[in-house]
Amino acid sequence: MIAIIKYNAGNISSVQNALTRLGYESAITDNETSILAADKVIFPGVGEASSAMKYLIEKKLDKTILKIKKPMLGICLGQQLMCAYSEEGNTKCLGIFDSHVKKFPNTELVPHMGWNNFSKIEGVLFKGLERTNNVYFVHSYYAEVNKQTTAVCDYIKPFSAAMQKDNFYATQFHPEKSADIGEQILKNFLDL
Repeated sequence: MIAIIKYNAGNISSVQNALTRLGYESAITDNETSILAADKVIFPGVGEASSAMKYLIEKKLDKTILKIKKPMLGICLGQQLMCAYSEEGNTKCLGIFDSHVKKFPNTELVPHMGWNNFSKIEGVLFKGLERTNNVYFVHSYYAEVNKQTTAVCDYIKPFSAAMQKDNFYATQFHPEKSADIGEQILKNFLDL
């Protein structure tokens, strides 16, 4: 079973729909026992960092996430909350990745919304893919490039499009909205 972490964030049902299309059963849950017993865990989200982190702490999901030993995939806000800190709401985050999340410089190009490819990809999530493949982004904040970065996208400046540390994986883009390329990335994660 795949657990999708339920918290104060949007876009969770579209991830479940993508898993169903791929033939996988999943459950949206905030139950620690269910999350820790799952074969895989997905931590998606669209929303605001400080209110989402507050909800995680209230439900003790911050501690649950750090206990996960199976493969876990953070998506969009999920990736940002897995970092050490976010400028959005001056938020201390989960600290899985050694990266700070910053706001893109205030221009007419923000939010970064639409299709982009990569300047670099590596690691198991991108097996069978090329850096010229396009994926779908919607975000105004970005994780800095760091030693755990596995994909870099250049938009205004280079940022972490994906990261990995131990059993924790994350993407800033939305694989569930990235057509065939996104499905391949989800399959690569689910095959771990």
